[in-house]
Amino acid sequence: MLLHSNIIGEGKPFVILHGFLGMSDNWKTLGRQFSELGFEVHLVDQRNHGRSFWDNDFSYELLAEDLKNYCNAHNLEDIILLGHSMGGKTAMLFSSLNPELVSKLLVADISPRFYPVHHDAILEGLSALDFEIIKSRGEADKVLAAHVTDFGTRQFLLKNLYWVEKGTLGLRINLDVLKAEVAEIGESLPSYLKFKGDALFLKGDRSEYIGAEDERLILNQFPKANIVTITNSGHWLHAENPKDFFEAVVGFIV
Repeated sequence: MLLHSNIIGEGKPFVILHGFLGMSDNWKTLGRQFSELGFEVHLVDQRNHGRSFWDNDFSYELLAEDLKNYCNAHNLEDIILLGHSMGGKTAMLFSSLNPELVSKLLVADISPRFYPVHHDAILEGLSALDFEIIKSRGEADKVLAAHVTDFGTRQFLLKNLYWVEKGTLGLRINLDVLKAEVAEIGESLPSYLKFKGDALFLKGDRSEYIGAEDERLILNQFPKANIVTITNSGHWLHAENPKDFFEAVVGFIV
């Protein structure tokens, strides 16, 4: 099965991978901006997310394999690859396994290390959405607010809502599988894997995902990496400070 994507523009292939519980649509505005610089931007939905296929099996090895199949199907070589959070882990693994396909790697706010499960409240909130009762986005937000207090995070999560049919809402994510396999999201990149090509790691100045120890780890496995801090941003740095994020990316890929 092939991953769903939205392809914008023409030129050198630039593949973008969203994070956990996200989708390719999260990157539409930035994707359009990148395409205007002469790139063929591939906004990809990873398995069990967005409009891509659902499957009971879920791991970074499979996510990297899905991306390899996608590149083969679209005849993509010498790609620029950008991944955020979970997508960043996929990008790291894919680049390490397929260095001949990746000209430049960009990773947004994640390191190769293990992260403990920390999505409990979000997953509880999403599980509480009963679409037999909930008939609007506003009603869904009220239920979610009992579990997720941050408005921005709720708006991000609610982008997964869609009309299954007239009068019936649903979620684009495969919630049951993602809940069952949530521990996979925090898995580390095997320490023996390295990518020796050009790499840029971007971190939010208010995020705790990349600390000093992470920087040492990144440079061990990605020896040519530069690590850049995006100010006035947390984990969703591309959404919280899109201007500086865009400029940092363009400075690296152009």
